[in-house]
Order: sequence, then structure tokens, then C-alpha cells
Amino acid sequence: MTLPAQEPDSSREFVKQSSLYQEFLAEREEILKHKWLESERLGYDIGFERALLDWIRKHREGWRAARRLHSTGAGKHPKATS
Repeated sequence: MTLPAQEPDSSREFVKQSSLYQEFLAEREEILKHKWLESERLGYDIGFERALLDWIRKHREGWRAARRLHSTGAGKHPKATS
């Protein structure tokens, strides 16, 4: 019996630092918040899959647009000049 080959630590760190992985984590966090809020509102655990589909349908587009605005600096207020 052989053990599966493990990735070097540097590869794992590269993935964890990638912007794609960071976006995945941020989106997952929003879905988990949505799951909690909807479960509280309905009085029972709606489950991750239902929360995921509901969040995608209702909130994903706006959330991504807001993240793009924030990341480009377009959503920041310009500094006042004297």
C-alpha cells in the first residue's frame, strides 16, 4: 500500500496566497453568513446547498460588483485637497 504523494509546502502556500483562492474564501464566507441568517429567519437549518443556490440567485452579482468597485478603488472617496 502506498501513500499518496504530498504537495510541497511551497505549493500549498502559493495556492493559499492566490487571488482566486482568496475570492473563493470570501465568497464562501458570505454564503455561510447567508445560511446563518436564513436559518435564523426560518427557524431551522436550511443547509449549505440551499444557502449556496439562494445566495447565488439573490446576492452574488451585487456582491461581486461591490468587490470589483472596492478592489479598483472606485468606491473610495477622493481625498480633499486644500
